[in-house]
Amino acid sequence: MPYLVLVATRYRVFPVHVASVTSLTPHFVRVTLTGDALADFSSVGLDQRIKIVLPLPGIGFSELPEDDDWYGAWRALPDEARNPLRTYTVRSFRPDARELDIDFVAHGDAGPASRWVSACRVGDELRIVGPMVPSSPAELPTGAAEFAPGHANRILLAGDETAAPAICAILEALDVTTVGHVFIEVPTDADRLPVRAPAGVEVRWIARNGATHGVRMTDQVHVWASTVAAAPGSGAAPACGDAVELADVDVDEQVLWDVPAPVESRPVYAWIAGEAGCVKELRRHLVRGVGMDRKQVAFMGYWRHGKAEH
Repeated sequence: MPYLVLVATRYRVFPVHVASVTSLTPHFVRVTLTGDALADFSSVGLDQRIKIVLPLPGIGFSELPEDDDWYGAWRALPDEARNPLRTYTVRSFRPDARELDIDFVAHGDAGPASRWVSACRVGDELRIVGPMVPSSPAELPTGAAEFAPGHANRILLAGDETAAPAICAILEALDVTTVGHVFIEVPTDADRLPVRAPAGVEVRWIARNGATHGVRMTDQVHVWASTVAAAPGSGAAPACGDAVELADVDVDEQVLWDVPAPVESRPVYAWIAGEAGCVKELRRHLVRGVGMDRKQVAFMGYWRHGKAEH
């Protein structure tokens, strides 16, 4: 039997158009994209990220090559012709139908993606950048999916509404024997999304309802962490001089992103994503406060208050 090998994934631009727009909750909108080009799109599942190329008012889309030279061509464009790029999670992909779902957080006129989704209609054009199908069936693509728990005894997933699509996609891919806790903060009670999860995974939707962003989720993760720290075999220990450089990371200027290399077994595996300041505080508490090994914690600052995505 031939070995399956991981290959460095090539990324390309996929021209697509809107097949449907579905309002899921007051703040979540699902856009289904389709197009013949998606025959060459490779889905790796879980929290897979793609880039969305947004149209410019009065211009539409500047010309970009539909191959892996797209980024250099995009950077070379003059500022006024450079289409905005934003990062989103593939909520689901149906290759036979050539349909790809993306769940957007609608928050008014606060950014180009939110403006686009608030006005998009069936038939509107879009561009996405994602991985291509490998050239050989004996190859597995490496993609932008960070969730890698190995054979962890239990998992923690925590994030705000920007991480909710990734968390939901992860939950629906978990083995039925998985045990863990999930904390998802959303703007209101009405923003809870239906999602399938293993029986051993407790999912808590935490509504801010006007509270400061991240506070309620942080409080609940702290309670969870205190329980985990006291559990036998948790892997938590007093953090004696752990060399954590998070205090030196300026979340207003630097990317807050670290994913531990996959290992076969962990007592606990934590995946945290969302607003960078909140993510930084949670990761610091798990490692320095509770004593979890930093190799047990994946953390991703998806966005930062008052800052556009670079």
